[in-house]
Amino acid sequence: MRMTTLYAALAGAFLLGTAALSQAQTSNAPAGSDLKHPIANASVAMSKEYRSEHEAIETTYKADKAVCKSLTANAKDVCIKEAKGKEKVALAELDAKRKGTPHSQYEVLKAKAEAAYEVAQEKCDDLKGADKTACKKQAKADKAKAIAEAKQGSTVAAAPTK
Repeated sequence: MRMTTLYAALAGAFLLGTAALSQAQTSNAPAGSDLKHPIANASVAMSKEYRSEHEAIETTYKADKAVCKSLTANAKDVCIKEAKGKEKVALAELDAKRKGTPHSQYEVLKAKAEAAYEVAQEKCDDLKGADKTACKKQAKADKAKAIAEAKQGSTVAAAPTK
């Protein structure tokens, strides 16, 4: 009698657990996404339009980097940072276009802030002494401010509207 009670309790717990799991898996969309199925999101990622835009970004980056080769010293470094920054921002925008989530919009703003920071840091290398230190501190402060604004904007966008 005790074994049948044990088996019945285990079977009931198993069925209850699978029922709870199947209920938890009904929502497949990423948070904030209007896509209802992850396969649809994957098809957007693999579409010809997405791939052609991605290739165009890579081509633009290579062309921008080739322009930098003719420059010298810190101007070359600044040019390369600008090209890398443009590429990162463009890729983040493409990803945001594909995902359409508030977090992906935050990632775009974050990429812009980081790109501007990298360029500003490189431009600061032209300066000397206290001016260089002040320039780097200002660049860091600008980046922190931009990221804070991006976070604030993403939490406002993610907040439910009534």
